[in-house]
Amino acid sequence: MPKYVIEREISGAGKLTPQQLKDISQTSCNVLDKMGSEIKWHNSFVAKDKIYCVYTAPNEDMVREHAKLGGFPANAVSEVFAEINPNTAQ
Repeated sequence: MPKYVIEREISGAGKLTPQQLKDISQTSCNVLDKMGSEIKWHNSFVAKDKIYCVYTAPNEDMVREHAKLGGFPANAVSEVFAEINPNTAQ
């Protein structure tokens, strides 16, 4: 299944409260439940003015549909072709 990194530009994302992050997460999960098991949210990283999310889905269109249905921006959607980490250097 293809993996995608989604860049969401959200002004002040790093200042969102735990409750706001919970609300966003619940909205995302509710949309995913309606879309079926083909699309899966793995995790997200909250930065100053962006949130970076990792998803698997059959195609980019499904990732963008999730964003649309959830009311989230999807400023960039990039397919992941490889993963590296410190173990890659060994």
